[in-house]
Formats: sequence, structure tokens, C-alpha cells
Amino acid sequence: MQATKKLLVSKVTSKFQTTIPQSIRDVMGISQGDAVVFEIEEGRVFIKRLQPLDLDYLNAVSGTLSEWLSPEDEEAYRDL
Repeated sequence: MQATKKLLVSKVTSKFQTTIPQSIRDVMGISQGDAVVFEIEEGRVFIKRLQPLDLDYLNAVSGTLSEWLSPEDEEAYRDL
């Protein structure tokens, strides 16, 4: 199966802003208010949709980390 390539153009404003074309937003699942990340690798730039953090999950996990809050741990990891 041969991959199809589609070239899309978007102009840059005087404030260096641009619009992400609708077809790209559709493919990437980007909606108003979403954050995107620009990644530079070997002279090429990639755009990715930034996945929002699941704060409920992070709070639940942080509650299990209290076993590492001893003064000895603070001393051992102070220079990190």
C-alpha cells in the first residue's frame, strides 16, 4: 500500500501566529483550547497534541509516595 502525501500551507502573521488547517486538526484531534508541542529533531519539526494531565490519578499516586519522605531520604537525594 502506498502512502499518500498531502501538502498544506498556512501563512504566518506579523505576530508569528498561524492557523492549523482543519484537516490537520481533525487528524490530530485538536480542539479549541488544546495545547500543542513543537519537537525539533534532526532539522525537522513535529507538532503534537499535548495530552492533558490526569490530576485525579496524579493525586492518588502522590498519596502512595509518603514512605519515601524520611529525613534519610531527604539527605540521600538532596543533590539531585
